[in-house]
Amino acid sequence: MKYTVDHDYHIHSYLSPCGGDPNQTVERILQYARENGMKQVCIADHFWDENVPNTAPVETGSRAWFEGQNFEKISRILPFPDGSDIEVLFGCEVDMDQYLTLGLSKERMDEFDFIIIAATHMHMVDFSIRAGATLEERAAAWVARHEAILDMDLPFGRVGIAHMVTALIALDPPKSELSVLDMIPDAVYRRVFEKAARLGVGIEINFAPYEDPTDLARQLRPYRIARECGCKFYLGGDAHRPDELDKSSDSLRRMVELFEVEEADKFYVNQRRKSR
Repeated sequence: MKYTVDHDYHIHSYLSPCGGDPNQTVERILQYARENGMKQVCIADHFWDENVPNTAPVETGSRAWFEGQNFEKISRILPFPDGSDIEVLFGCEVDMDQYLTLGLSKERMDEFDFIIIAATHMHMVDFSIRAGATLEERAAAWVARHEAILDMDLPFGRVGIAHMVTALIALDPPKSELSVLDMIPDAVYRRVFEKAARLGVGIEINFAPYEDPTDLARQLRPYRIARECGCKFYLGGDAHRPDELDKSSDSLRRMVELFEVEEADKFYVNQRRKSR
């Protein structure tokens, strides 16, 4: 059976500074879900736990950016409306620094229905990766960062790995991220994804498809290996503003079509919700 687009587990609200549109409210997100026949959505704003030391140099923008994204701020989105026909999950998108420190403490994990981990935000120079890192170093970092996640003590049934082939891996020149992904051998991908499948972590379907068939095949290679290894997949539109929400459903359907994923490959969040 074809994979149904019945959820979107990666949506930002007005509380994420890289969007910041005051119209990106819970109500607007619910409207998007209803108009597109979705049963579940997850609001996952950028987060760095104030209980975890921020290692970004003071002079970088990353430090101030993350210091503003504490739990007090992102929890302002609560409470969600009662009686909604759409289930809304309270989530977060959390980063790792260049020392493989996750910006989420053990004490905070049960606050969230779903935890998205971004291992590929390699545009954050001197925070997620050192300045001047080569493409080879970025390939090594891709592997090290994903393996570090899988070695952590995490509630993997409520964890997703975000946008693993994003252009943010290497922005200059364009398509450099494909060269980085090409450098990772199939056997290494299999080592990572076999462990991901055993642990039950979700893999996010979230990519901007290339038109050229060869480039698209390079982009989809990690996904296809992950599927062969038994990984399960969820959808993440990653919309930050209403204009992006309006395009998300079509984009998700396009990604499902190109990936040729099936309903049996779907990841379901193992919820352990706290009363709020």
